[in-house]
Amino acid sequence: MSRDLTGSVAVVTGAAGGLGAELSRQLTARGARVALLGLPGDGVHEVAAGLAGAAGWDVDVTDGPALERVAAEVLAHFSRVDVLVVNAGIGAGGPLLTTDAAAYDRVIEVNLLGSVRTVRAFLPALVASRGYVLQVASLAALVHAPLMSAYCASKAGVEAMAHALRAELAHRGVGVGVAYLAFTDTAMVAAADAEPAMAAFRASLPGPFGRTHPLVPAVARLVTGIERRAAHVYAQRWLRLVPPVRAWAPAVITRTQGRRSGETEAALSGSPV
Repeated sequence: MSRDLTGSVAVVTGAAGGLGAELSRQLTARGARVALLGLPGDGVHEVAAGLAGAAGWDVDVTDGPALERVAAEVLAHFSRVDVLVVNAGIGAGGPLLTTDAAAYDRVIEVNLLGSVRTVRAFLPALVASRGYVLQVASLAALVHAPLMSAYCASKAGVEAMAHALRAELAHRGVGVGVAYLAFTDTAMVAAADAEPAMAAFRASLPGPFGRTHPLVPAVARLVTGIERRAAHVYAQRWLRLVPPVRAWAPAVITRTQGRRSGETEAALSGSPV
């Protein structure tokens, strides 16, 4: 059953561009008032200025005390929070053996711990409104590709957290959903493709797995999921076919992509296979 978003208040993290900015636009178009959160200097205030009833805040989602302060300011500004979209995230590719440890760990901290801290900060307001949390995960939560272990671990982690919270918060009337996206046309995907070896590796993935999918229709499906307070939201329809076979994915990926990942690792390091 869908709920009209008119007059509701939605908080979107990672809202300065890409998925978060488009989500903010489409939520506004459906009547929501949106609080946009982004890193200082990323342009979140400029995006907010173009949306009726919206406002922007600068915050790093890994900073728990800063998130608590922003949550209080959002609540004071809008008087309520009905929807939280936990979208902020970063990506980094490469083998665990040679990837810079700080860069690898930063992916886990932003994507996983940043999500935990964001939900924790806004949860009291969501309990008060009997609201809804949409945790943005990824195809990487379902299918764990080589050379993406930090990103896969972080997205599998937020998926698990959201599923656990759904049961934990059910008696409080708070709904929790997980959004799954394949490679979607955003700056993060474009940045990954800027590395020729990683772009070639992605291009080697079969069928729709390696394809870049358009942003606007993907976000439209997420917004529809928010209206329905859905437990699972698939930005590309074919992703619904993946969960039933996810148990087989590791063996299939090892068999089909093991050699290719070795070639990519060699290309990244400039060494022969």
